[in-house]
Amino acid sequence: MKPATSPRSERTRQLIIESAAPIFNKKGYAGTSMSDLTTATGLTKGSIYGNFKDKDDVAVHAFQHNIDLIFDFFSKELKAAGSTLDKLLAYPRGFRKIYRMILSYGGCPILNTAVEADDTHAVLRKMAVDVLAKWKKSIISLITGGIEEGVFDPATNAQKSAEILIALLEGGSVLSKISGEESYMLNTIDMAEKIITDMRRPTSTI
Repeated sequence: MKPATSPRSERTRQLIIESAAPIFNKKGYAGTSMSDLTTATGLTKGSIYGNFKDKDDVAVHAFQHNIDLIFDFFSKELKAAGSTLDKLLAYPRGFRKIYRMILSYGGCPILNTAVEADDTHAVLRKMAVDVLAKWKKSIISLITGGIEEGVFDPATNAQKSAEILIALLEGGSVLSKISGEESYMLNTIDMAEKIITDMRRPTSTI
């Protein structure tokens, strides 16, 4: 039987995860040292390793923490939206609300991790791929549901549209981060909103 974790130990683990999450996102897995983690947490290397197996273990939990923050935010945005159209628009509108926070945080954790871990960290790469697949599935579900409701044009290709929307929002985020120019993010948000509103089923002129 696995020994019960004490509340104090759980608080320490959570402190490490929350402190490590922005560091890994900004500096990447390879660029983050144990010294970075001890400085951020105020704990010793032994204390960190007393709660996690190794740096890999910390990185995995930190990435999951970052993803949970993003998905919790967008889950609330989608829940607050009324129509299927508004739910789909919740993605670009949500980015419009938090893009400055994302940029100050070091960029989108999904893309940051996917790019760095592509050839260096199989576990993180799979986690990033799974997150993208989950996001894509959500968008496809909203589009197909909208088509069935008669909201969206039945000629809309749900998979293609989902991939374009994700590529736009993620691409705008990374280009704004690299260049320091918000216009990349804002312009891609505008375009994503236009793509979504253009999906609406044409009204009859008869």
